Order: sequence, then C-alpha cells, then structure tokens
Amino acid sequence: MAEKAPSRGLDAQGYIAREGSLARVPSTFRPVVALARDRLLDAFGARLHSAYLYGSVPRGTARVGRSDLDLLVALHEEPTAADRAAAAALGAAVDREFPEVDGVAALLYGRERLLSDAETYDLGWFVACLCTPLLGDDLAEYLPRYRPDSHLARETNGDLALLLPRWRRRIEAAGNAADPASEAARRRLVRFLSRHLVRTGFTLVMPRWNDWTSDLTEMADVFGSYYEQRAWEMQTAAGLGHEPNGDPAVLRRYVDDLGPWLADEYARVHGVKAPRPDEAA
Repeated sequence: MAEKAPSRGLDAQGYIAREGSLARVPSTFRPVVALARDRLLDAFGARLHSAYLYGSVPRGTARVGRSDLDLLVALHEEPTAADRAAAAALGAAVDREFPEVDGVAALLYGRERLLSDAETYDLGWFVACLCTPLLGDDLAEYLPRYRPDSHLARETNGDLALLLPRWRRRIEAAGNAADPASEAARRRLVRFLSRHLVRTGFTLVMPRWNDWTSDLTEMADVFGSYYEQRAWEMQTAAGLGHEPNGDPAVLRRYVDDLGPWLADEYARVHGVKAPRPDEAA
C-alpha cells in the first residue's frame, strides 16, 4: 500500500480531533442555523440541556439545496413522544422556510443516556468528536478522548446485522411504484443507506489506517485500499450518498449483498456491538 499522508483527523497525541465549528458554517446556512437555534429554545425551553450541529454544515462543506441540516438535541430527561413530534415539526418548518437545505433532522436523547457507560464509545463519541456545540453545556467536557481503535469500531458500527432486517422493511414500505412519492422515499433511503454503509466500511478498516475522516469519498477510497474486491461498490455508494437516485435495484444490492457481507466481515474483525436497551427489531 502507498504511504499514508500525514493525519488530518487526529491531534498530536493520536486522539480523534473534534471536527466542525460554528465559524465554519457557510454564510448561506447561517440564517438556517440561527432559526433552528431559536426554534429549539421555543420548543423545549428549560427541558433543553444542550444542542449540537453535525454533518456538512458545521464542517463547512454543505452544498446549497443539496445538504441537510443535522441537529442533535440533549434533554435533561428522556425524550417523550411529544418531544419527538415537536422536533419533527421544528425540522419540517425550518426546511419549508429555507430552500437552501434539503431536509432538517434532529436526533433527540436524554443527557443521562448520552453520558452512560453503554454509550461512551457510540453516542458519547459522536457528541465529543462529530458534534459542534450550538446551545447549552457541552457534554464533551464529561467524556473521554478517543482513538481510532477496534473498540471504537465495534461500538459505533458493529450492529449492521441487526439493522438489515429493519432496512428491508423500510425498503418494502417505500415500494417499487413509479409514482413521485415512492421515488422520493426510495431516493431518501438510497442516500441514508449509502452513507451508513460507507461509514461502516470505513470504520471496519479505521484501526489499520489509524486516522479519521468524515469525507464519504475518502472513506470509500480508504476502505477500497484494504478490500479491493469491494472497492468499486463502496465508491459507488459514496457517490450515491451525495447524489442519490431512487433505483430499487440499488437498495436490493445493499440488503442482499453488500450489507450482509459487510456485517459478517465486521463481526469477524471487530466483534458485535454490545446490546442496547432499544435494540428490539
């Protein structure tokens, strides 16, 4: 293999550096972020512990009309069904108001869960390394630092086998009809599954590469340098993560071929993610 370039994703001590910042938010997206911040305060008030941005917007790589706005919200208590409905309504309202974004989504968790031992190397790592503080007390202050090792790989993406049946049900629900609604649903699924599979492929080889990146294309290329027989599939998935289509054949390949192979290889190399309370199918 070719010599790896100097690290961009690790700090001088070899820990994964926190990516993104509010300073990197492109000017076009700043009004979107400002409105989302205000709406979060309106929706959750004193129940809100903290809120974060993640994804392409705080990394400064968002594309107008193509990128979504991703939020993670920590509440003082575990979220209720009403909280989730409020978050969904907030996202839909901001999305309607700003054509600059292609969707607004908020992950909702209780503070206790995010700081729990079970989530230290999954949701905790996600907050500490991939989320940019937007509101409140930064939970990263209560979390450890992380290296790109096998433990992190197992606890972040070692549950693919568990996810595949759920994905099959979602694909079936999206249908194969040619109507615009079905096409749009499949396109969203292609984008979501493509990104998830590329990131899982990357974390499979992350400990050997000993670095971190959130760039889908680079993730696929790194994976392909270790698994040449699957390189083209992963590079194609990275492209579809950016520019998805609604082709049912793509979804079938993901759950019938690439996904099962990747789940088996992941379990062989890193083991299976520790069970979570909400792991029921």
